[in-house]
Amino acid sequence: MSIDLSELIGRPVIIGGGAAGLMAALRLAPEPVVLLSKSPLGAEASSMWAQGGLAAAVGDDDDPALHLSDTLAAGAGLCDEAAARQIVQAAPAAVDRLAELGVAFDRGVGGHWRLGLEAAHGRNRIVHATGDGTGREIMRALIAAVRSCPSVTLLEGVEARRLIVADNAIQGVVAVRGDEALILATTRVVIATGGIGGLFLDSTNPAGCFGQGLALAARAGAVLSDLEFVQFHPTAFDGPSRPLPLLTEAIRGDGAVLIDETGARFMAEEPGAELAPRDVVARAVWRRRAQGHRVFLDARIKPGRDFAARYPVISAFCGMAGIDPAVDPIPVRPAVHYHMGGIAVDHAGRSTVEGLWACGEASRTGLHGANRLASNSLMEAIVCAQWVAESVAGTPRGIGKPREIAAIPPAPEASAVRPLLSDALGVLRERGAIAAAICNLLPLAETGGASADPALVGLMISVAAYAREESRGAHFRSDCPDTLPVAQSSSFTLSQTIVAARHIAETAQPSLRSALP
Repeated sequence: MSIDLSELIGRPVIIGGGAAGLMAALRLAPEPVVLLSKSPLGAEASSMWAQGGLAAAVGDDDDPALHLSDTLAAGAGLCDEAAARQIVQAAPAAVDRLAELGVAFDRGVGGHWRLGLEAAHGRNRIVHATGDGTGREIMRALIAAVRSCPSVTLLEGVEARRLIVADNAIQGVVAVRGDEALILATTRVVIATGGIGGLFLDSTNPAGCFGQGLALAARAGAVLSDLEFVQFHPTAFDGPSRPLPLLTEAIRGDGAVLIDETGARFMAEEPGAELAPRDVVARAVWRRRAQGHRVFLDARIKPGRDFAARYPVISAFCGMAGIDPAVDPIPVRPAVHYHMGGIAVDHAGRSTVEGLWACGEASRTGLHGANRLASNSLMEAIVCAQWVAESVAGTPRGIGKPREIAAIPPAPEASAVRPLLSDALGVLRERGAIAAAICNLLPLAETGGASADPALVGLMISVAAYAREESRGAHFRSDCPDTLPVAQSSSFTLSQTIVAARHIAETAQPSLRSALP
């Protein structure tokens, strides 16, 4: 189908077809909007895979102030308290809005929401759909709503490659459909492209999620913040499949425990035990495995025989591996799951580039700080997407004056980057390994080839991790194990990252500089 670009001039362009992008498009209605998705809707969206649900203070014994308190505690001093308060206060209304759009959340006696418990939450406040299929159910409803919304022009199979910027203001989007280049003239762009798990060998994210939105924003001159904070989920299914299937934290909320192959419950003496913050549990599992043990999630007693009914998706993939969770411990390992850092935005989702907004995992709102509280991510995506849409709608329409592009950047490919980041930026990190990754990533980021954009994002994460000489939340430096008394966010532009990376490479030991030209 041909695309008449003249009809789309001046319309807001949303890049990304996950929950945040879909919700932003719906909230902008009836204003005409263009939604770009590089694959068919739902095919490569992390939102589709989300099992845990949405965190919202909707229970009779709960309150947004309690939700805020748990969020700040998990964030290890780096949350923006004002932003976090605003977001968690809006969470109950977001649940109601999704229900209005047709999301079939699980209900208990009397028709009230059935609420689950997850790590570091002080109350049962996780709203689920079909047990462990929350993301899939939310995406089903949102996709149906978008496809039937006349104000949304949906361009599937179209990938954004660059943002066109003049005088720090958006002028257009360079996109590709097959071999065809598309230049969309607009002064309003929303990045909602998801996370960075595809930059690592072991991740629960789709392989295609490797920080495209961060690369677009960085090359446009935007500030990115707290990129070093990469959350590892402690209980990914330990098997050959990639991405690694996730075993939701809700299983531990139902009473499942972590054991090794000897049956020892190694988290029992930790504060919070299996429901300690994710970074604590992930490091414990990582260390146990490093000692030569295998680690298992033991759900045989709790939830026991109810497992298949409570977690049908997980039960199905365990069954394909020959495991019955009611009678067999489930092998697990940590895997990259969520990125707390991202494009620095204000409370309306505006970046430091005029006309550029971000929402969802690609943004850094200040809600998550150094360690995301379980199930706050889907909630943040829905809440903030609506605020971004309101801000976009309140910004005067501009035509945009996109310049001619000399060459379309190649399709990004992350295979060369994955082993570098996996070695240097795992659950435990160390200065020398990070420096080695920087030395190897820098030439890839500067080549302009297919590896350039993934390497650029990896380089920015690595430089931020190198600069943070402390351990805080999900960022743990074995050579700097202490937490500094004052928490400070990190912020970098692309040019600042390149300068820092070259300095690190020039001062690195000769053995680390072998990759440099």
